[in-house]
Amino acid sequence: MRRKILITGGSSGIGLALANRLSIHHDVMVTGSRPQTDITEPFSSDLIYVQASQSEPETAVKTIAEALLKAGWVKLDNVVLNAGTGFAVKDAIDDIGRLRETMDINLTATILLSRTLYPWLAKAGGTLSIVGSVAHKGQALFPAYAASKGALNAFARALRSEWQSRVAVQILHLGPTRTDMHAKAGHDPGRLRSIFMRPSSMAAMMEFAMASKRSPLTLSFRRYASAGSRLGRNL
Repeated sequence: MRRKILITGGSSGIGLALANRLSIHHDVMVTGSRPQTDITEPFSSDLIYVQASQSEPETAVKTIAEALLKAGWVKLDNVVLNAGTGFAVKDAIDDIGRLRETMDINLTATILLSRTLYPWLAKAGGTLSIVGSVAHKGQALFPAYAASKGALNAFARALRSEWQSRVAVQILHLGPTRTDMHAKAGHDPGRLRSIFMRPSSMAAMMEFAMASKRSPLTLSFRRYASAGSRLGRNL
């Protein structure tokens, strides 16, 4: 049965890998901050793309809601709030502009979208998947990013309690993945990058995690290797 799925932060990396994977069997709408003409990664022709930058949370929420109505989508089976950003800093000192951008994209937009999309999810008895990070417990060089992901963890726990029996809520804490996020953040992980997960592998883990509706879940290389061995398949 085809599901209606919305994924934010879907113009590159993990979000786009997940969107391409799910679009084979489902109807998928993705959002991103860039124009579609600027997307250089493989992009399925079956995807509906909406340009909406979460650096302006209220505008992004309005744009996404209007796009759903325009597409005639009256319900959502899955919402994956994946959009995120972060900046590497020294001595935990960051300028106010980048601090606000991190909080607006990672936290404020997620809260507003969750509230706005609730009626669509409730109509389908759907699942809200919030993308967190293994950095939610604290991460050197990325204090604001870690703080925003820690807040998302608490937010997801609150929603899971409040929305139980109507909408399933989960938070997925992703481990390091081989995307351009570190480069954009101004950090070179060096040789460690070689052991980061591929976006396609992370997307495969996310699909299984979404189906389980469990929360919280940590998705990392160790979990990936364990799941591949246990399930006897190439995720």
